[in-house]
Amino acid sequence: MASASGFMGGIAGNPADVLNVRMQNDRSLPEAQRRNYRNAVEGLYRMAKEEGWRSLFRGVGANSMRAVLMTASQLASYDSFKHLLLDRAGMEDGLRVHFTASFFAGFIATTVCSPVDVIKTRVMSAHSQEGLMVLLKRIYQEEGVRWTFRGWVPSFIRLGPHTIATFVFLEQHKKIYRLLKGVEDNGTD
Repeated sequence: MASASGFMGGIAGNPADVLNVRMQNDRSLPEAQRRNYRNAVEGLYRMAKEEGWRSLFRGVGANSMRAVLMTASQLASYDSFKHLLLDRAGMEDGLRVHFTASFFAGFIATTVCSPVDVIKTRVMSAHSQEGLMVLLKRIYQEEGVRWTFRGWVPSFIRLGPHTIATFVFLEQHKKIYRLLKGVEDNGTD
């Protein structure tokens, strides 16, 4: 279920993601290559008009794969770390466990997604279309293996707090829901 929701989210959010990457990258390009979108609406309109509707889905494969990996790795690692902390570390179910498990889940998700993030960004910001294998070969020849974790720290700075907030709020929501419904919280999920 997590993979399917991540996949669908990756597809739905792809046009905005392409636009975001392009707008952030625009200033680093030579002036003649800049797109100079005034705002998001104009950017999406111009992408579709000047490059065709398919430009809105440039990198959709990498973006959807990233979303699948992100969602699945966050959920699976959070549950695993939570149970490990409860069962092996002797911690009690509460905010400390939720914070710690979600911190580690964010670390895992960032690490799993880093190579796909790099590929996705390069595909979405490119002016030309090159196949995935050609792109990977070129990146490896230019940068070696280090490319796989380029931008890892900024990604973790963004994703770590996001993952922590997501799971801490989820756990608090479950606690309040159980309280309102009169369901006993046995701390097993």
